[in-house]
Parts: sequence; C-alpha cells; structure tokens
Amino acid sequence: MFPDFNIHSTPLFMLVLQSLVFAVLLFIKYKNKRNISDLFLGLILLLTCYNQTCYTVGFMGWYNEYRTTKINYFLYNIAIALAPLIYLYVKSVTTSNFKFQRKHWWHFYLAISFIVYRASIFIYDASQPGFHETQNGVLKIKLDEAIIQPVMGYIEFPFMLLYLAFTLQLFYNYRKRIKQYFSNTYKLELNWILSFLLLFSILFLYDMVQTIVDHYFIDLSYLQRWWLSLLSAMVTLYIGIKGYFTDTTKLNKLNFTFSPSLEAIPQVSEDDSSKSISENDIEIVKSLMEKDKVFLNPELNLSDMAQQAKMSRGQLSEVINSGFHQNFNDFVNSYRVNAFKNMIKENKHQQLSLLGIAQECGFNSKATFNRVFKKLTEISPSEYLKSITT
Repeated sequence: MFPDFNIHSTPLFMLVLQSLVFAVLLFIKYKNKRNISDLFLGLILLLTCYNQTCYTVGFMGWYNEYRTTKINYFLYNIAIALAPLIYLYVKSVTTSNFKFQRKHWWHFYLAISFIVYRASIFIYDASQPGFHETQNGVLKIKLDEAIIQPVMGYIEFPFMLLYLAFTLQLFYNYRKRIKQYFSNTYKLELNWILSFLLLFSILFLYDMVQTIVDHYFIDLSYLQRWWLSLLSAMVTLYIGIKGYFTDTTKLNKLNFTFSPSLEAIPQVSEDDSSKSISENDIEIVKSLMEKDKVFLNPELNLSDMAQQAKMSRGQLSEVINSGFHQNFNDFVNSYRVNAFKNMIKENKHQQLSLLGIAQECGFNSKATFNRVFKKLTEISPSEYLKSITT
C-alpha cells in the first residue's frame, strides 16, 4: 500500500522534504537579493532531491502499488547537470561580480540533449498500442535501457570527475590568489565551499564504488543501496541549511582582478610591465610599513596600499613579490607578527590578552593570527610567550 512509512522510507522522506524547503527558500532569497549563487545552490538542492525521489517513493511502496508507473522515463542521469551547477556555484562565489552569460549554457548542452531525448522516446512510446498497460515502452527497453543507459554509465563518472577536478582547482587557485591581494583572508577563505566540495566528492566516490561492486562483484539489493540514498539525503539537507545561512556575497562589491598565472600575481598593464623594480620603489614600500605602519589596518589590501604608495596594483605586487620575495599576505603579516613580538617584549600581555594584542597589530581573527604566527615562526603564540617569560 502506498504510502508506506517505514524504517527505510520515513528518514528519506523527511530529509528530502526538508531539503526541498531550503531549495524554495534559496529561490526566494535569489528573487529578493538577485545573488546568482543562491539560484545555483537552489537548483543543486532541487536536482539532488529529484534524484532521491525514486528511492524515497520506492521504499514507500510506489512500484508495488502502481505496476505500470511511467516514472522511469523521468529519472535522469543528474550528474551531467549537477556537475556544471557545482562548478558554476563555486565560480559565482569566488568571482567578483559574476554574471551568467550565454557561453555558460554550453555546460548544460549534454543535460539538455538528454532531456530532449528522453521526452522524445516517451512521446513515441506513449503513441504505441498497449503503452498504458505496461511500465516501459519499446524504445525505453530496446534503446534506452539496452544502449543509452550503459553508455551514460561510462560518460557520467568521467564527466563528474572532470568537473569536480576543475572546481577544486578553481577553488584552490582562488585561495592562493587572495593572498596576493588581501592582508587578512579569513573571511574570504570560504571554508564552507571546501566542505561543500568535499561532501560531493565523497558522495561521488561512494556512488562509483557501489556501482563497480554491483556490476563486477555482487548484485546489490535495493536495501543495500539505501545507505547511499540516506547519506545523499543527509548531505543535501546539510548543504541546504549551511548554504542558506552562509554569506557568500563577500566578493560581490570588491573591485579587484586576478591574474590567470599560477603565481597569482595581480594583472599588470603593458605600461607597468616595462618598468623595472628600483631601490626607490622598495624604499617607498618599506617606509609605508615601518614609518606609516599601514599594516595596523586590518582591512589593508593591495589596492589601498598601492594608492598610498602612488603605484599601480601590478607594480606594487611586483615590488613585493620580487623585491621582498613574499606574497602580499605574508609580507604584511610578517610586520604584524614582529609588532606582536615587540608588544610581548614590552609586557603588553599583562594588560591585554594575546588576541587583544594581535588585534592591536592588525589581525582581525584568532584563526588567522594563530595560523600566520605558526607559519612564520614555527611555534604558536602561547609557546612564544612562554619562551619569552621563562
């Protein structure tokens, strides 16, 4: 009898239903704020929930109650649409003022073609005699299940793997590049995106292993496949909740550009590239740091410092990278670390906490301070304090 709420169907139903609620909330958020990353994430949730529906209704007794259901015509290989959506979601979050353009539709060419194909075979099969008395028509059995689905099985996994690789590369290049532009990167590191990508990678690997086991070793039952459906539903709900409440618009109003080079040096104009680094340029930068102490500004970025140095962003970046052999982030934070050390030697820790001193030196978060300090000194701030006071 349908619906049958049992130990297998009920968790899936509740998780999928809640995920759909967050998908709707993301669409409403997009409508109100016009942030396209909300639209992409909402579509990701909608697509994964749609894919989980076949298992949810299956465990609720749909296939037993409705023997001639035509649901198989409308269950798509979602990876070919999900992979580009994940890529574009990350791209929209890590790119300042990202705009969806006509060229981005090419990412969905395969998915759209597959939808058109499935619709076509459904229309053809529906026109054949006796279609309403059977579950699958002639083209569904002889073309789709016999040929297309096996082929899609070989296409889906490489397709998803390729997009995940491109997306992870996009994200890590972004993390590398913000260090060339910002002195405090904690709020811009977008650790949520890394969690998002890792979770989808785990689901992808789980699905791939399960498919290999099913095809080459042992036929997995419907119940054995339930665990992947449960994990997928849990991940989808987590992504919906976390994605809805996480601010992913930090870059939307920032005016900066990144170079496509691996070194992530901000773009240099033709005029800048002809200029060599002079001792005067190095002295100007040193003066800003040592006399003006611009590093005390926790919001200091390459653009602000370039204006104060009366240089272009590309020129200042080149001075720091080549003249001081550091990226912008390490360069500024090395001065902050030294300022912190000096304040400790002056016994400022007797009036302020270590975090309070760090904030006085230009750091804006405990996580950034601890990580940067250990990176540059190879010991933690508390270990440094202990070494000074003992």
